[in-house]
Amino acid sequence: MDRETLISKWLDNNLNDQGLEAFKKLEDYDDLIKLSESTKAFKANDYNTSAELNKVLSTIKNSKKETSFVKPWMRVAAILAICFGLYYYTTTLDTNISTQVAEKTNIELPDASTVTLNAKSHLAYNKNSWKNKRDVELEGEAFFKVAKGSTFNVITTSGTVTVYGTQFNVKQRDNYFEVICYEGLVGVTYNSKETKLKPGDSFLIIDGKSIAKEKETLPTPSWINNESQFKSLPYHEVLDEFERQYDVTFISENIDGEQLFTGKFTHDNIEIALKSITLPLRLTYSKTNNTITLKSEQ
Repeated sequence: MDRETLISKWLDNNLNDQGLEAFKKLEDYDDLIKLSESTKAFKANDYNTSAELNKVLSTIKNSKKETSFVKPWMRVAAILAICFGLYYYTTTLDTNISTQVAEKTNIELPDASTVTLNAKSHLAYNKNSWKNKRDVELEGEAFFKVAKGSTFNVITTSGTVTVYGTQFNVKQRDNYFEVICYEGLVGVTYNSKETKLKPGDSFLIIDGKSIAKEKETLPTPSWINNESQFKSLPYHEVLDEFERQYDVTFISENIDGEQLFTGKFTHDNIEIALKSITLPLRLTYSKTNNTITLKSEQ
């Protein structure tokens, strides 16, 4: 049974079960049902099956023309939406660099500024907005050599460092925030207050308290040369840095982590490094796999 005959019999309610199943399989079955529902609200004294058939077929034909016109534009709109979404995603996507325990890495930024990232640290920036906004986000520690140009901002959870072309070190770890200026001029914004640092000046906050430091005399941070150096810092900060450089865990027994430590340890030899941080405080240690237990000799 052809299509027109099926529709005609359907309009006359004269389809058998086999014909009804064939009618339901028509491509425009849904359109025909919708048209039927919409015509139920109207009543006519005389019903001409042939005339109504022509009207229905004409309506479906026009509907198909509109659909064939609309669908390509819908496809184009969908493609444009996807392209725009991809463009927005790729242009707002940050470049992220992370280091693991005992790992350091060098990074060159879009303006030729360079960054050395210390162990267990994370840096993020956006290449596409760099010309208008030279911002980097830092978690951990990094040494910056900034090319001259527009304002350069290092954003941390503790504060923001702003420069115009200089060399400086930023360390932000838990309750520890330190900035050391090695060249040029650095502005450190902390709690909405800006502090200017000249070469050799330091800005240090530990547990929310400002700590005064001696003038820095080294040309670059000691960790750049695989050595961690400390001047009157709490001993727990020394142990934390040791763990980052050697992938170990300390267990301290009856040891005051707040006692101040002045000294250094190498990143190249764990046995020498352990002696460097224990002998000055008269501590002993035992090592089992990656766990080091510290005890006081006293």
